Amino acid sequence: MSTVPPPDGELLAVVFLSRVLEPGDTVGGRWLREFGAVEVARRLRYGGPRLAGVSDKRWAGLCARAAGADPGRDLAAAREAGVRFVRPGDTEWPAQLDDLGDARPTGLWVRGRPSLRIWALRSVALVGARACTQYGAHMAAALAVGLAEHGWVVVSGGAYGVDGAAHRGALAAGGATVAVLACGVDRPYPRGHTELISRIAQQGLVIGELPPGDHPTPSRFIVRNRVIAALTRGTVVVEAAHRSGSLVTARAALRLGRHTMGVPGPATSALSAGVHELLRDGAVLVTDAAEVVELVGDMGELAPDRRGPVLPRDLLEPDARQVLAALPARGGATPDEIARAARTTMDDAIAKLYELRSLGYVERHGDGWKLTRQALISAREGRERC
Repeated sequence: MSTVPPPDGELLAVVFLSRVLEPGDTVGGRWLREFGAVEVARRLRYGGPRLAGVSDKRWAGLCARAAGADPGRDLAAAREAGVRFVRPGDTEWPAQLDDLGDARPTGLWVRGRPSLRIWALRSVALVGARACTQYGAHMAAALAVGLAEHGWVVVSGGAYGVDGAAHRGALAAGGATVAVLACGVDRPYPRGHTELISRIAQQGLVIGELPPGDHPTPSRFIVRNRVIAALTRGTVVVEAAHRSGSLVTARAALRLGRHTMGVPGPATSALSAGVHELLRDGAVLVTDAAEVVELVGDMGELAPDRRGPVLPRDLLEPDARQVLAALPARGGATPDEIARAARTTMDDAIAKLYELRSLGYVERHGDGWKLTRQALISAREGRERC
């Protein structure tokens, strides 16, 4: 019968602080950097000298929370739920989270088998409106499918709307996806996504800063977004109103020097207004997974050129196109008239006219030349393309 080795003092201190300190607490992060987890935990647990940066009232509140914290119990509950705790310095810790400085997570609770560090190396965040439109859901799913097919991990927040569509798209493509929650990873939120988050935990990863059993609050959703931004190579916003939380993720990505992208929507859509503002502020416009990969991927991972269809007349030499353009749309013209309109000599115009006739663009009528039906159709297609 295997036994679980007892946790070391440093681990117990970090787990303890994950229960006491709120995610994103930069003052607590500074304490950890200056004094270490063991000393900070000791002072909070036993009411030692107050650490600088908080009022007496705030310090008393932290000590009251510390009195109810039990890291051994949290670790036991995590093991029971198939959850592990990853702290800075561990092999599985994603080093890019250190870019958050003192706002770096104390640690992360991880549910799922893959290595978080390895998966995060090639990951993209897809975020957006909870109350998204059908267009937003379609774009999020299509992007996730495309990213999965390119071998990228899709990271999102597990919420309704764009988040859920992104996770489902990645799963449907047999790809990898990570849900970053604003609550304990053993209690999926929202409740309506319990089945989805459980499936993500089976095929991918569910992670969060809060210990087992902890519940989400509005502020925790906001600070959770910095983890999504820091963890990934880039963030794509699919739909977002002016006050959308997904814009917090995008702006955090900008501050961290990550690639920030937006999917445009209708100019009249309030749900795309935030994305359009983001694009004006310097985010890159993307419309499919290939364009995302071109931005976040390695050198040479280029999206295909976006061009309209090549028309037969596009393949003509410039001089021949000039002569062809000189013929009137109705009726015919003499070689002399065509040469003047094409600004060339009559001998050159006649040579090009015979070349065009062999290609089916013009036909001779007596002393004049006129466009064929094929040429008229080609000219109309050219005008429509413009």
